[in-house]
Amino acid sequence: MKKERELKVFTGTANLPLSEEVAGYVGIPLGLGEVKRFSDGEISIYIGESVRGDDVFIIQPLCYPVNDNLMELLIFIDAMKRASARRINAVIPYYGYARQDRKMRARDPITAKLIADLLTTAGADRVICMDLHAGQIQGFFNIPVDHMLSIPILARYFKQKQIKNGVVVSPDLGGVTRARELAERLHMPLAIIEKRRPEPNVTEIMNIIGDVQGKETIMIDDLIDTAGTITLGAGELLKRGAVAIYACCTHPVLSGPAKERILQSPIKELVVTNTIPLNNSLKKMDKITVLSVACLIGDAIKSIHKEHSVSKLFD
Repeated sequence: MKKERELKVFTGTANLPLSEEVAGYVGIPLGLGEVKRFSDGEISIYIGESVRGDDVFIIQPLCYPVNDNLMELLIFIDAMKRASARRINAVIPYYGYARQDRKMRARDPITAKLIADLLTTAGADRVICMDLHAGQIQGFFNIPVDHMLSIPILARYFKQKQIKNGVVVSPDLGGVTRARELAERLHMPLAIIEKRRPEPNVTEIMNIIGDVQGKETIMIDDLIDTAGTITLGAGELLKRGAVAIYACCTHPVLSGPAKERILQSPIKELVVTNTIPLNNSLKKMDKITVLSVACLIGDAIKSIHKEHSVSKLFD
């Protein structure tokens, strides 16, 4: 008699609180998986239960330390493949290396494509991501990719603030589509910061397209790393007459000088999601508000398992 395909959720070590929240929402315990490290840093994965014929979801964002977390995920996938899981779904709330999605100079690697190849070769049957830095990364895969968006969660939060005279601001030309969607959901106009980046993690503001005088502004980006772009933009908005400045993003990478820059900036509140876990010092910052994406990921997992549409989650 053929075994019924069971749903099982496993997790790496990158974001255990999110994985526990997702499993709780789905209504099942986390699968029995153990991650160990040898003294030289090698990673060992042990699966403590049968997954033969099961629909397995492995939750692991590729955040810091990105290379360790990537290897954990690849080894997890390989272990599931060798244990005869029927379908292996890699749930990657934050897709690391996504900013290396094209050649900017001669002899540049396209590392985002390399990661896609590694995941596929390891044995992943499907990938679930959130807010990819570049949507075309979906085309780097030869397996199905479900691209989740945090816009509904962010929009719901800002609607509760009942901002009367607001404007949504894209911090660069590349983020206009994202900002426009948030603006439409909040019924606000759109403004755009025109910038150039002379070198990595260095930004120069050139112009602001749109009216921000006397308005409450909401800057939105997919990720904030060193916070140079968002804080420089906030300073420019203040000079142009903005009366309050909010910022939001899906992925709070927040590395290097990010904390000090945010503290010293005119940003009133930075709203992020929990795709990446914050360290203790960042958690204590009054300026930072964290929203959970566990329900969204949980609904996606249930829809995929039942072969239902995922896109309906964003209607």
